[in-house]
Amino acid sequence: MNTALLMLELQNDYFPNGRIPLEKSLEACSRAETVLLACREKKLPVIHVQHISTHPDAAYFLPCTKGADFYNTVQPAKNETVIKKHYPNSFKDTILLNHLIKNQINHLVICGMMTQSSIDATVRAAFDLGFSCTVLHDACAARQLEFNHSAISAQNVHYAFLAAMQPSYATVMSCDDFLQKSGSRIAAVA
Repeated sequence: MNTALLMLELQNDYFPNGRIPLEKSLEACSRAETVLLACREKKLPVIHVQHISTHPDAAYFLPCTKGADFYNTVQPAKNETVIKKHYPNSFKDTILLNHLIKNQINHLVICGMMTQSSIDATVRAAFDLGFSCTVLHDACAARQLEFNHSAISAQNVHYAFLAAMQPSYATVMSCDDFLQKSGSRIAAVA
């Protein structure tokens, strides 16, 4: 199986002082950074996906703003692929599918933000396109939602979307389990 790490929307607007900070975004990013370093050490391909809002009423990830930039601890290296997108699904109107096919990648290890949006949409699309996916649940973050005048905590949103992905669409595991399974010498941050 040819594996690539897919880093979704680890962008400034999701962090403290951003336009839409997510609960536990710093913790999730710290774990994503650990996995990123391990994948770099193993020379696995890394793909960073950056959302740029094009909707006229968009409030975050606005073009040419600091909020749309990648968070400082997970900046792409020169040899890593960056794909810009405008929809939750990272495959929609992007070069992602062609890039994966060209590089014979058939397994995606996914971390990033938001669990209920880009993570979910991208995992489901990848599955439909024939890719195997592993989602690193503690390297992802969600935000609180509301339905029918009831608040749904960020943790419950996160868990519900992860539960819906597993086992049909993805294998869901912790960063520690992934690093141990891949034989990395780098331990995940607690």
